[in-house]
Amino acid sequence: MEKRKLEKGDVVQINSSRPHETFHACLMVVTEPKSFGAVGYVKIPGKGLAHFRCSFEEMEYIGKAHLVAED
Repeated sequence: MEKRKLEKGDVVQINSSRPHETFHACLMVVTEPKSFGAVGYVKIPGKGLAHFRCSFEEMEYIGKAHLVAED
């Protein structure tokens, strides 16, 4: 996606071009908007949260999360 303003609680879909990317196509909740993109988490049922960072080029905006995991 093109650079845009992100906020905590936004949801993006990871579209990583890195080979064998584990989180490709997963939904990530933004916890920290950054100038390069965002830092956030992917929820793994029964395991917890996997923290991830990606650039604007590696994500697509989906919308706002209604439920956000607490730290």
